Amino acid sequence: MLGTLAFMAMLTAASSALAETRPPLALRDIPKASGPAKSLFNGEDLNDWRPWLGYADPALTYKRPAAAPLGLTPLSGEIFKVVVEDGRPAIYVNGKTWGSLVHTGDFRDYHLRLQYKWGPGRWPPRETQAPNNGLLYHSHGAPGVVWGTWSQAVEFEIMTGSIGMVVPVGEAISVVTSAVDDPSLIKPNLRFSPAGRPVTAKGGAADWNVEAYSDAEKPAGEWNTLDLYVVGDRAVHVVNGVPVMEVRDLRANGQPLTHGAIQLQSEGAETFFRDIVLEPITALPKVTVGAPR
Repeated sequence: MLGTLAFMAMLTAASSALAETRPPLALRDIPKASGPAKSLFNGEDLNDWRPWLGYADPALTYKRPAAAPLGLTPLSGEIFKVVVEDGRPAIYVNGKTWGSLVHTGDFRDYHLRLQYKWGPGRWPPRETQAPNNGLLYHSHGAPGVVWGTWSQAVEFEIMTGSIGMVVPVGEAISVVTSAVDDPSLIKPNLRFSPAGRPVTAKGGAADWNVEAYSDAEKPAGEWNTLDLYVVGDRAVHVVNGVPVMEVRDLRANGQPLTHGAIQLQSEGAETFFRDIVLEPITALPKVTVGAPR
């Protein structure tokens, strides 16, 4: 039987080999803004955002504990706050206590751009795992309704090695995308591909996620730019200018999910966010194989 390190090395080698066979994707027909841009972070405070904290011990998050989540508490001021990073204001997410920071706006049909950067902090139970956070969109419903910690939403994953992966957050949420089988991944072994078959990912189900097409993240310590294009119940995830995911048929309880709030996660790793700007659009860009033109 293979040891753990040998098995992980085998998976890494398999993933690298598969990546070499995937042609690059390009973004074309990028839509122009149909109205004025709106900054979701004023650089001074978090008055337009609402914090919520999960369990005092994050290791309880997926165990349906009898304990109550922390919810609205002064501790949130330590987990989410405004700081100056690299000479500019940023939202600091501590990560030690898991939770969410939800903007008070309700948005549809937009292009959202933000930058993020990892800080050095890593906390239990993920202190030895890839740093993890998330940009959640079309957020709605009660705070903490998902695992006591997050609002229902569709997640643009922010986790090293999986930036742009789609995760339906909440058992009521589902999305459709195109995917191929990739044995190098954890179950459900699905990776987005424009040439793949239609698959449905559903919160709390066996097919709970679809991995991003490729890894376009910059080295640790550098700022990364995320672009999220959403029109109706369809979306495109872009990492540092590289399209990595298309989703469609976003649903909540089987009904089209076309609008909601923007939500940032705290999930075990220090993270900085800045330049969070949203502008209205009326069409999505096209994701194609090959260089942009």
